[in-house]
Amino acid sequence: MTSSPPDEARGRNLYVVIGAVMIAMLLASLDNLILGTAMPSIVGDLGGLGHLSWVVTAYTLATAVSTPVWGKLGDMYGRKGAFLTAIVIFLTGSALAGLSQDMTQLIGFRAVQGLGAGGLMVGALAIISSLVPPREQGRYQGMISGIMGLAMIAGPLAGGAITDHLGWRWCFYVNLPLGALALFMVGAVLHLPKRRAKARIDYLGVVLLATAISSIVLVTTWGGSEYAWTSGVIAGLAALAVAAAAGFVFVERRAAEPVLPLTLFRNANFTLVTIIGFVLGFAMFGAMTYLPLFQQSVQGASATNAGLLGMPLFLAMVAVNVVAGPVITRTGRYKVFIVAGAALLTTGLALLSTMDTGTGRLTTGVFMALVGAGIGCLMQTVLIVTLQSVEPEDLGVGSSTATLSRTIGGSVGVSIVGALFAGRVHDIMAERGGAAGAAVTEGSAQLDAAGLDRLPAAIRDAYEHAVAGGIHQAFLVAAGVGILAFVLAWFVREVPLVDKTARTPEAEEAVPEAASI
Repeated sequence: MTSSPPDEARGRNLYVVIGAVMIAMLLASLDNLILGTAMPSIVGDLGGLGHLSWVVTAYTLATAVSTPVWGKLGDMYGRKGAFLTAIVIFLTGSALAGLSQDMTQLIGFRAVQGLGAGGLMVGALAIISSLVPPREQGRYQGMISGIMGLAMIAGPLAGGAITDHLGWRWCFYVNLPLGALALFMVGAVLHLPKRRAKARIDYLGVVLLATAISSIVLVTTWGGSEYAWTSGVIAGLAALAVAAAAGFVFVERRAAEPVLPLTLFRNANFTLVTIIGFVLGFAMFGAMTYLPLFQQSVQGASATNAGLLGMPLFLAMVAVNVVAGPVITRTGRYKVFIVAGAALLTTGLALLSTMDTGTGRLTTGVFMALVGAGIGCLMQTVLIVTLQSVEPEDLGVGSSTATLSRTIGGSVGVSIVGALFAGRVHDIMAERGGAAGAAVTEGSAQLDAAGLDRLPAAIRDAYEHAVAGGIHQAFLVAAGVGILAFVLAWFVREVPLVDKTARTPEAEEAVPEAASI
């Protein structure tokens, strides 16, 4: 067989590596979305309705806790090994979750899945940043955003189809062939040097950070639903989060190899885009969670159609990335996209807050497209600036910080926006529907399609107005948070994109020139 020219072989292998890591990212993004539509079938088979929320919480919590740890392990001991280990753990959790015989087993195996998922996203971003020069990263960040948009659209649809035709266990088994393909591709083509850090892992820092993150996630998950915001459990978790965070700062200042070096925050750009990432997660997840409810309850869309009606947001996000990536690659300028992204996001959220019972689907779609364009501008540029603000040996920590800030922002956003939404819905139902109206949403602000159909006409009309009022509140708060991102965006300094791949061993050893696929 005739060998390809070295440059051609190297380029082909690079695309194979990037394709493999994107498959892994797709798995991490799809998992919860696919599983959402399978929940009723899971409860029907395994029982344990009272513990159903933990199927999602266990995964989310394990992912959030493990994210910074995976980033640091990759920096200390080698990114390839950490990434392959994360894939294996994720696939092991997937296989075991599919074999679960009761709800307790499923929750435990979902936690195993989450531990692996934390390393998939972080490892993928760090590997791409190690191999691709900054001026070229915009192109690949656009692909990443496209994958996330695809996951958001296809996830619920795929979950329904898999559950209906193959059974809910295949929502987990479907990960195995894709994960095995990514494992083989990365293992065969990606050649990164092994590392061995002289310093020990910062175990105390890991424990304190995990405690702080866990407490924050549990407060935002349980507050207002499982427990009242004023309950002793929520107050205790909040106090634990504060104490653990304070202890973490104290320990990290003295650790030889801190799991999250606080010195990174001396870089103003790193600090600014970390906060902007938090705001992005807050606005994106906090507000977008309630759009399908408005579309179903007020605009009369089915669950499937509500998913398809979300396409303006995702298509706009992908379209902007298709344009922004090449522009950043060609010019090296990115601040304009951060400022424009924050402006578009805030404007779109503010317009969505004006929706009422008479708002049509076309109008909603236009507003959603503005939000999607804003997310598209911000998602890739925030990551580029984050990774440009750290040294090559800290790329894993940089990518994990960017991922974690968006995750925590989303968790806090869903909690705060959800509490405001539910309170507003309940108040309007009591105002318009009296005691009967208030009773409908007692303990919950959401009704499924069957529940809506059973309501008397007057109560249903009150509920539609209540949901519109709750949406107004939710998006108004999200827009207010978006203003913070817009203000901070102006303070980001546009520094020249430095090619850090040339300063890492990965640049020379990642894809051997003589290798062939």
